[in-house]
Amino acid sequence: MPSQKLLIKYGTVAHSNNLEPIDILISDQKIVNIGKNLSDKVDRVINAKGKLVLPGGVDSHCHIEQKSASGLVNSDTFYTGTSAAALGGNTTVIPFAAQYDGDSLLEVVDRYHNLANKGSIVDYSMHMIIAGPTDNVIKKELPKLILSGHSSIKLFMTYDRLRIDDENILEILKQARKCGAMVSVHAENHEMITNKVKELLEDGCYHPKYHTDSHPVEGEVDAFRRIIQMSDETKQPVMIFHVSSEQGLNEIRSGKSRGVKFFAETCTQYLTLNSHLLDQEQINDGAKWICSPPIRSINDSEALWKGLEDRTLDLVTSDHAPYSFDNKGKFFKDNSPNFKEIPNGIPGLHWRLPILLDRVLNKQCNLDISDFVRMTSTMPAKVYGLYPHKGEIKIGSDADIVIWDTDLNITLSDDMVVDGSKYNPYSGMKVSCWPNEVILRGTTIVKDNIIKTEAGTGQFLSTKLSEYI
Repeated sequence: MPSQKLLIKYGTVAHSNNLEPIDILISDQKIVNIGKNLSDKVDRVINAKGKLVLPGGVDSHCHIEQKSASGLVNSDTFYTGTSAAALGGNTTVIPFAAQYDGDSLLEVVDRYHNLANKGSIVDYSMHMIIAGPTDNVIKKELPKLILSGHSSIKLFMTYDRLRIDDENILEILKQARKCGAMVSVHAENHEMITNKVKELLEDGCYHPKYHTDSHPVEGEVDAFRRIIQMSDETKQPVMIFHVSSEQGLNEIRSGKSRGVKFFAETCTQYLTLNSHLLDQEQINDGAKWICSPPIRSINDSEALWKGLEDRTLDLVTSDHAPYSFDNKGKFFKDNSPNFKEIPNGIPGLHWRLPILLDRVLNKQCNLDISDFVRMTSTMPAKVYGLYPHKGEIKIGSDADIVIWDTDLNITLSDDMVVDGSKYNPYSGMKVSCWPNEVILRGTTIVKDNIIKTEAGTGQFLSTKLSEYI
């Protein structure tokens, strides 16, 4: 991908916890100077007057061209998924190479590299889902992969084909600590979910709205408590994915107050969508909002915003997991499925940053632009070992920059969708901001909502356990 020498002038720039009118000079894919009244011989001067200049988003939790536990591949290719990411202001993504019982982790990661290398238009690392924790996988393959720059592991405490028990989780945490890796966890109590699903289906409760009931909040609380205890026991930091409830948040807060070193995230849907959406007049329409853990009550959403404001929660991701709204996706098992037969996941790469930034700009939360940058760029880059190359506008960092229009009136709609889902779960929501230009390593990849690059221009980002956490 050719790199230009660029000078961004007159914009309001978020850098090093400052927000000020300042210029940025870009050369050889890097930010080489930040200062007032800069001038230089460049290929292009970008006039960012009246615009907000922020680092490219880092979405550290997204599922792209990934095989699910059911065998169904989600509805994106790397090209469509990362196109959605770029159009929404992201320059780095961290999706998942999913290993199941009997699979070689080395082969799974190699195949996933081939897909990403062929299709991605933004830079990427990858998490490694481990669902078949054999001795060979944990003691031989995993250390090799960590040494080669794959330092993030994902574990599930629920789902029949994905979950591993606490004994194996402890072994993986010990190995991660020994080899220098980060571990992220989908933490829900499997037995509570299994029993509740059985009870609901036996009672004839098939509607999508019962999905919320099938994932009791108590299951989130119990699993959070267990994984925090295991993290403390092994002294291995973990990231607790997609905190969805006030009670779960309180468990996070309790663990951190005791001095346990771990991290926690929530996602756009848990902040802005609520469970009433699953109860639609057209029954199948509720499938659009089935994800796990489920979106919950308004009170839960309000609590999660407070968790971001007091920094109990460290970052916000999309948990982008698109399944098309047709018989190849949400209805692949049946045209009238029960809630258990509907694939879990909603799209979000395209929508995360505009929705969150709109809330910040319009003072609908007690967060400022520096907080926004921290939660959506800097902190994910730090947690997953990408900082300082990614996540911040600073001299020496990659020139990953988004220039935002902030005085718009956009209604999100299905017509805007470029990923494979064919629907927008945030349709009807209004935002006042949108990326005007997205720059990846000094090259414009989006301008005026049009993709300006080709499949395969994104680069793999090798990672290691971060010294910044």
